[in-house]
Amino acid sequence: MALSFRLLLVSLWALCSSAHFILQYPTSLGFDDDAEGNGPCGGFDVVFNTTTDDSVPVDSFPVSMLSTHPATDWLFRATLSKQAPFNWTNLLPVVSETGLGQFCLPNIKAPSAFVGQSGLVQVIQKGPDGILYQCAAVNFVTGVNSTVGSSCTNVTGLTATVTNEDNFPEDSSSSASGSMTMSMTMTGSSSASATAVSATSSAFAAPNANSQFVQKYLAAAGLAVPFLL
Repeated sequence: MALSFRLLLVSLWALCSSAHFILQYPTSLGFDDDAEGNGPCGGFDVVFNTTTDDSVPVDSFPVSMLSTHPATDWLFRATLSKQAPFNWTNLLPVVSETGLGQFCLPNIKAPSAFVGQSGLVQVIQKGPDGILYQCAAVNFVTGVNSTVGSSCTNVTGLTATVTNEDNFPEDSSSSASGSMTMSMTMTGSSSASATAVSATSSAFAAPNANSQFVQKYLAAAGLAVPFLL
């Protein structure tokens, strides 16, 4: 019995260590570990406007991932186009995250002009294995998602930093260089509130355009940070 249990643990560890990241919600178009580095959707065809697409309210919807890397950068985008270059719209600036396991942003927003249309939500991860892609086919609807369940959780000790970068910098070692950032420590919780309990910045002095920019997107992502400007 003990040997069987150990073999099960080894199998689970091997599965997790071979994976990069899995988009859990909205529902991914598919997951292929070997093809996840192929944009725009990890090796899967860009297909949407089907009866199985998830409905996401433009004023607030969650995006949930399972990451097997302890430190990565994330980019969240959306489009209504099926043709390259897809005319992507950033839903947030680049988010730098540390923490192995569940990562969920409960309050992502999409443009109000998307209401009533089908499209894609794209999640891109930049980590030790390079740039990886996952997509979800969705229907954009009005309102907010008020039924975020226990699946929207953050692993205990997870930290996330919302930068003011619109894209991944060429040098991954300088992802927050020269820009204001805010660091947030979130605890695992089934409430999906993802409330930050600490905030730091190397540039907090007086209110300026950068701080207002980052505050706006923190609120959009549902990451509330108590601090004084």
